[in-house]
Amino acid sequence: MFWTSYLLAVLALILAWPVPVLLSRAQWPARSPFTAMVLWQAIALAGGLSMIGAMLVYGLEPIGDNLIAGLKGLAGMVFNNEPTTALGFWHLFALSAAALLTAHLVFTLLLTYYKIERQRRRHRELLALLASPSDDGPGTVVINHDSPVAYCLPGGARSVTVLSDGLMAALEPAELRAVLIHENAHLSQRHDLLLWAFAAWRQALPWFPTTRLAQTAVNSLIEMLADDVALRTESKGTLIKAIAIVASGNSQPAIGAPALNAGGAVVEGNGVSATGGADSPRTTASRVSRLLSPQPPLTKGLRVMVLVVSAMLLAVPTALLIVPGLLG
Repeated sequence: MFWTSYLLAVLALILAWPVPVLLSRAQWPARSPFTAMVLWQAIALAGGLSMIGAMLVYGLEPIGDNLIAGLKGLAGMVFNNEPTTALGFWHLFALSAAALLTAHLVFTLLLTYYKIERQRRRHRELLALLASPSDDGPGTVVINHDSPVAYCLPGGARSVTVLSDGLMAALEPAELRAVLIHENAHLSQRHDLLLWAFAAWRQALPWFPTTRLAQTAVNSLIEMLADDVALRTESKGTLIKAIAIVASGNSQPAIGAPALNAGGAVVEGNGVSATGGADSPRTTASRVSRLLSPQPPLTKGLRVMVLVVSAMLLAVPTALLIVPGLLG
């Protein structure tokens, strides 16, 4: 138990600082956005598990040789009103911190979801009043706005893609198809769930570089994933032109209220893009550069290696927490 808590603490520290910094500076994620997305998720989950696990294991050390025995001893103290004298101040502090951090993460996740759903509900009400059905297919509506605007509003069967008059007038048919395919990719691949999770993670732990870097990276990666879907049927030139036209739109709200990205978060400034998300100038530049100067995808061997590392990041803290208890 002694060494387990320190190993988990070291792992949590590594995943909170050097690993996300190095990954955010790497060039290879653009060559395999899906693989990079899996790795970011593994870093986030393993980091949170290691952080909470380190405090929990350290706190339970005086009353058990392993995590399971320690939890049994703690349950006896709580439910049988047994004395807690075996636990010193710092062990009680660690247990309290683990409980509070867990509650904080869960509460922030639920609160973020509530805010997103409220924003989406209000946005749908505005769309019901100000938008009209599009001829481009079901689930697509048009708003009367001169700027080129396109975004998606997730919601299961109520999901909708929103286009502006200005966008439809500025794009050629092939370019409009690329935009629609891109938006539908956001919806079909449920990118809103990824954005929700990483937005909640950043809200919960804003002082950790992992949360900021991960959210920025995930926002960019989902755009690349949707771009790749559009490229299956449309040319690179078509997609690049569509991205450039939409990025030229001004920052005024299209229907008198903030637009929503694929995750439901409010998009401020010049952020409503052909991607359906908060497309910052940096992300737009990265996407266009990726299309203009394409790099070969990661080899199968490298992709497998990254996926194995992702699995190990989750397996190591889980094993450190569970296996000693099973062997005990």
